Amino acid sequence: MAHIIVVGNEKGGSGKSTVSMHVSVALARMGQRVGAMDLDLRQLSFGRYIENRQTFMSRSGIDLPCPVFSPLPDISQFDLPEGPQLHDARMSAALEQATAGSDYVLIDCPGSHTRYSQFAHSVADTLITPINDSFIDFDLLARTDPETGAVLSPSIYSEMVWKARQTRAQAGLRPLNWIVLRNRMGTTAMHNKRKVGDALEALAARIGFRLAPGFSERVVFRELFPKGLTLLDLADVGSEPMTMSHIAARQELRELMLTLELPELSIDV
Repeated sequence: MAHIIVVGNEKGGSGKSTVSMHVSVALARMGQRVGAMDLDLRQLSFGRYIENRQTFMSRSGIDLPCPVFSPLPDISQFDLPEGPQLHDARMSAALEQATAGSDYVLIDCPGSHTRYSQFAHSVADTLITPINDSFIDFDLLARTDPETGAVLSPSIYSEMVWKARQTRAQAGLRPLNWIVLRNRMGTTAMHNKRKVGDALEALAARIGFRLAPGFSERVVFRELFPKGLTLLDLADVGSEPMTMSHIAARQELRELMLTLELPELSIDV
């Protein structure tokens, strides 16, 4: 059975597609067969990332490890009315295609609450939730007291993950491994950065996720998208010399891969 990794967060701009591409390429570079799905049907950023990668390989003649993309099948293939049943049928068909012959399947979810996203969370073995390093994004996970900062209750996204966990338990599936990744962190130890970190550590024990060390704010992540490249490809394509920032970013990715604790996987990225 393929291990399903879902990258989800009901807020746009948190870095889900960048995380999806780097994790999927890291797995492919470790010799794993990786399937890929993009459930953001309007932007398809993850799908476009893979498409850009294939175009780069075709034009440059450089062969790079690449996930295999599985789009949702066309609606006309199903004799079902528009609604939850149709959405579930399309997801099931795409997931069956993606898992066939794959060791891992990476699913990138949209920054909104959709039936497709709900389905993906219910089948996830590992969930990665990138959040920007601010209390605006923190609010998606939990409500806090504005005066004391104390956590008052889980928020909308945490409640959705809880329901997905219940669905998995009822189906007899293994428990969900939930990782929250702090993204676009500042390079200095600012007061707000410390406060967000302390709040996340307190919340992790309460609602059951683990914290990944996080990704710093780096221009290189955005610059690589047009060619479909990742930090792990720079040495192969020889496009530019490796800088200290690139090396530090590679180490952050390695720490994320270690934190995921994926089954039967020796981390060497």
